[in-house]
Amino acid sequence: MSPITSVEIGRFDYAVAGEFKFFRPGPDGRVTRPSVLVRLTDADGVTGWGQAVPVPSWTYETVESVLTTLQHHLAPLLIGRDPADFAGLHAAMNAAIRPAFSVGQPLCKAALDLACHDLVGHQRGVPASQLLGPSPVAAPLSTLTLSWTVASPKMEVVERQLAEGAARGYRNFNIKVGAPQSADYDLALARRVRAFAPAGFLWADANTGYTPAEALALAPRLRDAGVDVLESPLPPTQIRGYQALKRQAALPIYMDEGILAPEVAAEFIALECLDGIAMKPARNAGLWPSAQIVRLLRDRGLGVLGSGLTDPDLSLSAAAHLFAWSGVTQPCALNGPQFLADSLSLTPLALDSDQLTLSTAPGLGLTLDPRAAARLERVASA
Repeated sequence: MSPITSVEIGRFDYAVAGEFKFFRPGPDGRVTRPSVLVRLTDADGVTGWGQAVPVPSWTYETVESVLTTLQHHLAPLLIGRDPADFAGLHAAMNAAIRPAFSVGQPLCKAALDLACHDLVGHQRGVPASQLLGPSPVAAPLSTLTLSWTVASPKMEVVERQLAEGAARGYRNFNIKVGAPQSADYDLALARRVRAFAPAGFLWADANTGYTPAEALALAPRLRDAGVDVLESPLPPTQIRGYQALKRQAALPIYMDEGILAPEVAAEFIALECLDGIAMKPARNAGLWPSAQIVRLLRDRGLGVLGSGLTDPDLSLSAAAHLFAWSGVTQPCALNGPQFLADSLSLTPLALDSDQLTLSTAPGLGLTLDPRAAARLERVASA
């Protein structure tokens, strides 16, 4: 396999459409979704693109930390490396930026993982999903159903979000619960969305916003309000709280925050903290670790949901490849198409109402417009 000879990185911020509490105005008053682009080039001139999607309100990583870590610590490790050695890539990255409780700077590492999958896909002429190994399900998917995100502490905004989702052909909804909302508001929100979509899949995500006592009190009431799954009710360090929620069994409990590596997932499974994981390859350090986590969940008979970090372009495509390979049949909370008003892709993923069709083109399947290359700076080369 032709080795990597060049690493380029650059920042690109996407315009945001609508209201989403995790994206806040910058100093210029604009609301954007920041990202860091990576382009790898091999000795034959073949390229592969990756993307990191940090947001400090979701994770400790920032655009600035991703850029400096890539430039000063990780990019040089890739020069001369076989891009298809995914295990070796992650071993080298984790030796350079070591874990504490879990993987150090996983969103940053995801950018290089995605770029290697894209590069190898182009080298071999196959889509990234074919690089993940044998699928854990009998029939990998070619199309995913998406879920529409309803997230506002104002019910009048919720009504507009529901109407927009229905107008765009969405039949399933995920809601944001927890701070700054009250428990009564969360219950009213769940009842309203269930009434709006009585046959839909209703997924509540607290983004670690409850205490154990609050979650134990609310889980049965959210179930009675029509919620199907409760994601990330607690911070991941609240292990005994997760164990109590799983024993309570009012709702299936899915973890997200804190699940950054296969070994971490294995520990939470062994401790009986969860019924499944809402997978985010952007947070799980990329496709290679995420595929291992999915295999672990499938082997244990646990659930896999498809989720994201309001992923644009490359990160969105990587998530779609993983979820199709994983056989995720429940609606995926991939809300990049909902909240982003810009794209760098000249060949965007095919989205028809709430149906996202997986690209069969090599790698991540996207061709980027010149604005992407214009943002790049070479930080390592042979």
